[in-house]
Amino acid sequence: MTLRVPLMLHIATGDPRPIHRQIVDGVRRLVASGDLPVGAALPSVRGLAQQLSINPNTVAKAYGELTQEGWLDARAGLGLFVAVPRQRLSNEERSRRLDDAVQRFVGDVIGLDYPNATVLDRVAGELEQCQPRKLA
Repeated sequence: MTLRVPLMLHIATGDPRPIHRQIVDGVRRLVASGDLPVGAALPSVRGLAQQLSINPNTVAKAYGELTQEGWLDARAGLGLFVAVPRQRLSNEERSRRLDDAVQRFVGDVIGLDYPNATVLDRVAGELEQCQPRKLA
């Protein structure tokens, strides 16, 4: 029997990211934290679109990106499932994307005038939330 896990995503209308990006980022976080375990079945495109009150094409775009990146496996006639973790990008591409993300982040926060330690603590806290949870 397939493990069905509800996909608890929150779409914020005030978020500057497009809705499909919010879905992609949300699923990545849920998978990285272990809240969506390997093999878990995701809701159908239509089901998630109804749950979030959004266009099914938006969900399909997000699911397509997650599948292409290796976060999800598409199984013909069965749906989408959380994929077994693997290195999805080459080391060079990973490094390039990290550099890009850091540059964007620094550009966004530099004008907020927080001490470096405060910014680093906040980033560390967010990253900690994405670490797999250990079960006792």
